Amino acid sequence: MNDSPKIQLSRFEEQLVTDSSWLLTKNAVLEKIKLMLASLQDGQNEILLGVKDRLPAEVLQPSPKISRGENYLGLPWMVLDHPRYFDRDNLFAVRTMFWWGNFFSTTLLLSGRHKDRYRERIADEWDMLRNDEFYISHNLSAWDHHFENDNYTALREMDELQFRQHLQTHSFIKLAKKISLENWDTLDISLLANFNRLIKTIA
Repeated sequence: MNDSPKIQLSRFEEQLVTDSSWLLTKNAVLEKIKLMLASLQDGQNEILLGVKDRLPAEVLQPSPKISRGENYLGLPWMVLDHPRYFDRDNLFAVRTMFWWGNFFSTTLLLSGRHKDRYRERIADEWDMLRNDEFYISHNLSAWDHHFENDNYTALREMDELQFRQHLQTHSFIKLAKKISLENWDTLDISLLANFNRLIKTIA
């Protein structure tokens, strides 16, 4: 005898499982976001071209990469990494992320020699970064991307001394800014502006 409990679906779940249109719509949305990220990459290339002599050659060598998944905290995501240099101890990356139902974000991640090289330059941009509503990660892991209190602190909640101490003592630097999905019509402009802000901060 099979004693396994019978799996029950709610009325709403029954509607979803018998209707493929919502899943096809989701796939269409993700394809449009991929096209937008590809277009954003072109704008990023122009910015990087203007500062390539002030960035390490090694971080500009890997090709940009768009990747996606279905389960960051249960929800689909897509990212553009450009530049991307993922050496185990010496990270240098700018990541543009879409997280379904939550936000777009732009993130600068530095560790090892790249953190050491740019730490003071970033510290000197304290006012600009705070006024532009950036956040800084205080997490022990560099690979959490949500903006909850256990991951990020808004720079407006820190003073300059705390900011400089954090840059000095934390094992990596991770600065990020999020954009509401409600601002869809201006997303491409805002994402490129955030990328430019971060690149100009270090270069």
